[in-house]
Amino acid sequence: MTRSSVRRVALAIAVASVLTGAAACTSPSGPDPKGTAAHHARSLAALRSAERSTHQARSVRVRSTTALGSLMSTKAEGALGWTDGLTGTLTITYTGGTTADLMRRLDSTSLETRYLRDAYYAKVGPAFARQLGGKHWIKYPYDYLATLGGGSGAMMTDLMRNTTPNQSVRLLLASGDVGTMGEEQVSGVHSTHYSGTVHVSDLAGESELQEQLTQAGVGTETVDIWVDDRDLLVKKTEKADTANGAMTQTAYYSDYGVRVTAEQPPVGDTEDFRTLLKQQGGTVS
Repeated sequence: MTRSSVRRVALAIAVASVLTGAAACTSPSGPDPKGTAAHHARSLAALRSAERSTHQARSVRVRSTTALGSLMSTKAEGALGWTDGLTGTLTITYTGGTTADLMRRLDSTSLETRYLRDAYYAKVGPAFARQLGGKHWIKYPYDYLATLGGGSGAMMTDLMRNTTPNQSVRLLLASGDVGTMGEEQVSGVHSTHYSGTVHVSDLAGESELQEQLTQAGVGTETVDIWVDDRDLLVKKTEKADTANGAMTQTAYYSDYGVRVTAEQPPVGDTEDFRTLLKQQGGTVS
């Protein structure tokens, strides 16, 4: 395996971790969610309640599917918490794309990943571990990732550390363009479906969100969410046209308040991403 391939795979692992939780960037599609002023006001009031309730729940089980152009498609399942930064454990499986082909050759198509306060960790398979001197974990320190890529690293770090289910609700509230699409069953749970169009240029009051979307090359986004009778987010769907190709994501949320644990892997079995780049004789631009 070449040095450049090691760097590429290590970065692909980081990208996958971002996509499993990040709010995607989308192009408008589906019915027009706009309605009367009174209907619009009711939708906004309901979403404000949903944003508060979802944020205050502090943890959740999540399962999702994500695709990014021809680069990768993944599925993820696990539990995340956000009492003190994003923490938790997910199993991310590469199901398609060029990255999946490479990960298959490295016996690493399914990864255990852990989010801790200072870093993100990914456990690789035996073939990839041999490229790391026998170590099975890669550590991605957030403070180091933030220095990479002329701004893109900072965006990646922010998404890794701060993305929670209520972010999709925040986007709809920031857009001001949202409406109720009807009542539906989601995984056997009664819910209300909301949809809205987000114009990135209108997100002046959400500077961090605006910067994330702008750096991804996105101008317009449509977000669909489903909220249950307890004002908790139970599903979201997002689609995107980005510089890296079309991105789509569907996520389901359940068991709010679930106990979440994420332990730091053994130091002796962990390769630091900074050291990996140095050993492989390259940097990320």
